[in-house]
Amino acid sequence: MPPILKRRPKPKSAQTAATPVTVTVRLFAGVRERARAAALSVTLPSGGTVEDALLAAGKGVPGEWRLPTQVMIALNGEYAGRDARLSDGDEIAVIPPVSGGARRRATRNGRGQDARAASAPSLQGRGSRGRSRLRPHIRLTDRPLDPAPIAEQVRTERDGAIVTFLGVTRDHNDGRRVAYLEYEAYQPMAEQKIAEIIAEMKTRWDIGGVAVAHRTGRVDIGETSMVLAVSAAHRRPAFEAALYFVDRLKEIVPIWKKEHYEGGTMWIGETPGSKPPAAGRKA
Repeated sequence: MPPILKRRPKPKSAQTAATPVTVTVRLFAGVRERARAAALSVTLPSGGTVEDALLAAGKGVPGEWRLPTQVMIALNGEYAGRDARLSDGDEIAVIPPVSGGARRRATRNGRGQDARAASAPSLQGRGSRGRSRLRPHIRLTDRPLDPAPIAEQVRTERDGAIVTFLGVTRDHNDGRRVAYLEYEAYQPMAEQKIAEIIAEMKTRWDIGGVAVAHRTGRVDIGETSMVLAVSAAHRRPAFEAALYFVDRLKEIVPIWKKEHYEGGTMWIGETPGSKPPAAGRKA
């Protein structure tokens, strides 16, 4: 009688290897409008990647699936490559070009560094001279902004300068007559990236408090879309840190601006991404 061969049980890892994963793909700005969908749930085989999820999402949207060539991808609130492996419950965000301004090429030196950050005195290892305990104030809101209480949030007895920047909606852009602007944000990630920029500022300049508020939704002509307040013992670090913040915001923070003008609409922006802060001597 031939021996009875017993089948060995599969290891647990092998048993669960084929378990599918379900992820959410979130769309924003022009990508959302073309696709006619803000979010899709996608189920993939175990081992699926971000690219696999995007391909599946493209087949499930009711509208047009067309991604800009400069689109970036975020996975659970952090910029990621399309080859990143997915786990069940992950959230993918398709990040089209964000709200921009003038390009910064002229302010960068031959090594791609920002001249302001490169010239700032080093505070490496000291962080704003013990000021890191000052908690930043960050707010995204669809309500009108009042600069005065935001500036008061950074006032301290040790600081002799408070620099306040207001972003205001103007009535023209590139020869077009602008009617109003509309802002959209991936809010949790936007708040996290703003906090990261403030942390970068505090390693480069000896500053005190930082407070920022940014509008979402419709912003009419003459209304304030952003308020930034930076305090410091002296004016120069406050001015330089504030300018750095505004430029950096346009690089990595997922906030989009839609321009409504006479005769049409347009999403305005530059390419965001996970680029590191400008190198050079730390401020």
